[in-house]
Amino acid sequence: MTPSTTFAGQTVALFGLGGSGLATALSLKAGGARVIACDDNPARMEAAREQGIETGDLRQAEWNDVAALVLAPGVPLTHPAPHWTVERAKAAGVPVVGDIELFCRERAATGPDAPFVAITGTNGKSTTTALIAHVLSAAGRDVQMGGNIGTAILSLEPPSPDRVHVIELSSFQIDLTPSLAPTIGVLLNLTPDHLDRHGDMPHYAAIKERLVTGAAHAVVGIDDEWCRAIAARRAGPLTRVHVGEAGEGPGILARNGIVIDGRREPAEPVADLAGIGSLRGAHNWQNAAIAYAVATQLGVTSEAFAAALATFPGLPHRMEEVGRRGAVLFINDSKATNADSTEKALSAFQRIHWILGGKPKEGGIASLAPYFPRVAHAYLIGAATEDFAATLDGQVPFSRCGTLAAAVAEAAAAAEGDIAGEPVVLLSPACASYDQFRSFEDRGDQFRDLVRALPGLKPPGA
Repeated sequence: MTPSTTFAGQTVALFGLGGSGLATALSLKAGGARVIACDDNPARMEAAREQGIETGDLRQAEWNDVAALVLAPGVPLTHPAPHWTVERAKAAGVPVVGDIELFCRERAATGPDAPFVAITGTNGKSTTTALIAHVLSAAGRDVQMGGNIGTAILSLEPPSPDRVHVIELSSFQIDLTPSLAPTIGVLLNLTPDHLDRHGDMPHYAAIKERLVTGAAHAVVGIDDEWCRAIAARRAGPLTRVHVGEAGEGPGILARNGIVIDGRREPAEPVADLAGIGSLRGAHNWQNAAIAYAVATQLGVTSEAFAAALATFPGLPHRMEEVGRRGAVLFINDSKATNADSTEKALSAFQRIHWILGGKPKEGGIASLAPYFPRVAHAYLIGAATEDFAATLDGQVPFSRCGTLAAAVAEAAAAAEGDIAGEPVVLLSPACASYDQFRSFEDRGDQFRDLVRALPGLKPPGA
C-alpha cells in the first residue's frame, strides 16, 4: 500500500467504494487523514465499515471542513451533468480529485525522482502497459503495475527512486489528476470514445493531452490527426512513434512487424515480432514500438528489449491464443466489444471462422465489410444475431448458433475440415456481453473452457 500522507490531519470526503475507492479510503486512513466515505450501494458501505472506514451521508457533511473530495473515476465529473457530490464540493470551494492525484501528490512529497510511466490512449492501453512492465521486469527492474489495468494505484508499493510505477490511465482518471507529471507520458492514439462523459471530441482529446503536457518526456503515436497535432504542440522532449512509412521527424517506426529505431543514423531494426503470438497485428506493432521507446528511455538495451518480447504472454481476452488442434488456431478476443476493436483481430488473420454477437453496439458491424473476404464462415450468438445476419447476408456464409457452446462446436468442426489456408477460430464478438454473460471476462473464460475441452487440443507453445 501507498499511504496518502499529504492529507494527514485533514478531513477528506470520498464517493465511490468500488475496488479503487476502498483502496483509496484505506490509504488515506493509513496516512493520517479522517475519511468520510459514501456510495450508492449499501453493501459497499458495509464492506468499508468492516475494514474500519468511517461512512456517512455526504449530503449532510460540513463541506467547509473538507479538504478534498476524492471521486471514483466512474462517477460523472462534468458530463452529462456533474454528480451531486461534485456540485456540493464546488459550492464550498473544495477541490475534486481522484486516486491518481493522491499518488502524484505523495510522489511529489516523498520521492519526486521516483520513475513514473503513465500510459493513455483510446485503444491498446492495457497491452502496452503490460508489455512495458514485462520488459522492465525482464531487465531486472522493480516494477509496480496498476491503474486502469485493474490494480488500484494506492494498493501498490510506494514510489521510490529504484522502483518504476507503470500505470494505465483512462480519460476519467486524467480528468481527476490536476498535478499529473509523470517521468514518461505515453499517448498511443485517439478516436472518438466516451463522448457521453466528455461532451465532444476536442474536449476528450484535450483531457488526454494533459498526460503528455505534464510529462518530463513524452512518447506519442502519430498515426492519427489528433495525436499528430498534440505532438506538434509538445514543447518538451518527445519521441514520435509511427506505424508504416517514416513520419514527421526522427522517431520509432513499426513496419511489417519490425520495430525500427529511426533516432539512429542509419535507422536500425531492433526487434522482429514475427512468431510472437501475443503481439499479432498492426495495432500491436504500435504497442511494441511504444514499449521500446519507453524502455530505452529508462535504460533498457535494444537487445534486452528484443529478448523480453519473445516471452510476453499477452493479456487474457485480448488476441489470446488458447491453443491449436491440428492446423486450427483458437483465439480468444472477447475484449473486442465493438467493431473498432474487432477490426484489429480480423486484420491479423487470413482464413477466419468468426464467432460474434451479443448485445449490439451502435453502428453494428457494417464498417467491417472490407474484412469479410477473410471470413470463411460466421457463427452468430446472442441478441445481435438477426441484425448481424442482415449485414452478412450475401457476403459471408453464416450460422445462427444461439449460444457460445454451439458456436464453438460448429466452428471447431468446420475449421478442422477447412483446407484453404491456415484456419483460425476467432471469438471477437463486436458486442457487449451482458445479454448472456456477466462480463467480457466471463464470456472469454467460457470460450477458453469450451476450447480446452476439445479432444486433441494442444496448449500455446506446445
